[in-house]
Amino acid sequence: MLPFIQLASQQLVNGLTIGSVYALIALGYTMVYGVLQLINFAHGDLFMLGAMVAVFLLSAMAFTAPLPLGLVLMILVVVFLGSMSFSAALGVAIERVAYRPLRTAGRLAPLISALGVSVFLENGTMNVIGPRPRFFPDLVPTSMIHVFGMTFSNTQVVILVVAALLMVCLHYLINHTLFGLAVRATAEDKDTASLMGVDIDRVIAMVFVIGPALGAAAGVLVAMLYGVVVWNMGFLAGIKAFTAAVLGGIGNIPGAMLGGLALGLVETFGAGYLPILTGGVIGPEYKDIFAFVILILILVFRPMGILGERVAR
Repeated sequence: MLPFIQLASQQLVNGLTIGSVYALIALGYTMVYGVLQLINFAHGDLFMLGAMVAVFLLSAMAFTAPLPLGLVLMILVVVFLGSMSFSAALGVAIERVAYRPLRTAGRLAPLISALGVSVFLENGTMNVIGPRPRFFPDLVPTSMIHVFGMTFSNTQVVILVVAALLMVCLHYLINHTLFGLAVRATAEDKDTASLMGVDIDRVIAMVFVIGPALGAAAGVLVAMLYGVVVWNMGFLAGIKAFTAAVLGGIGNIPGAMLGGLALGLVETFGAGYLPILTGGVIGPEYKDIFAFVILILILVFRPMGILGERVAR
């Protein structure tokens, strides 16, 4: 068994890796809630569909590994763009059909509609492609990198870099562009923003483009990390990402990033140290309970999250 400190450094890398994925998915939840005060429970299934589309795109390419690095990068760009475009288009369609007609119907009706969309997407995927798992092809052989006593794979490097770039781009888009100003104005007061010339419907539609696209990117990253995609993987990932959004402060974009990273670290450190602290009574298979425990504690003791929610009242 690894020494205590070495295990901590290794779990730090693992926690940041999976936490980056949770953060990307949580951003979709928090953006929709910030603008519409709606929990889009179908978001986890858009994450799953992004991973499925990536697998089918790679299968259609029918390449033979190993490939030159330049070609691998081109394939990854095509896969990411294809998956993100598919989920973004589906997100816009869902907003148009399931959410926009219920925008003035109170909070319960859109919530039930979101649950219905989630069930439809999940079971529809299972019936169309079948229940068996799909496997993500190995584009490049896995190699291990050793830095300061930490060991991580080249896949983890790709995940950390891609997730960081996407989060930085989103932060810039929301805080330093006219579109971002329109999003923040819409979240603050839709009626006033509309009077000031903001096209509310267009802003909301674009939110349903960006959120699902980020979720699809997270799906591709998870498929790369674990190498397998299943039709119901969006449920648990969605619950964890929702917990991350609540942990950071629902409606708060930096909070979603922080919450995702924090949840990933808590989950991986718990999975690493619980077997040691309990003498093997509690194994790493119990790592999923941390998301639910954190969700309960946050809702009871600090429902506004770490950074507080930034939502118009």
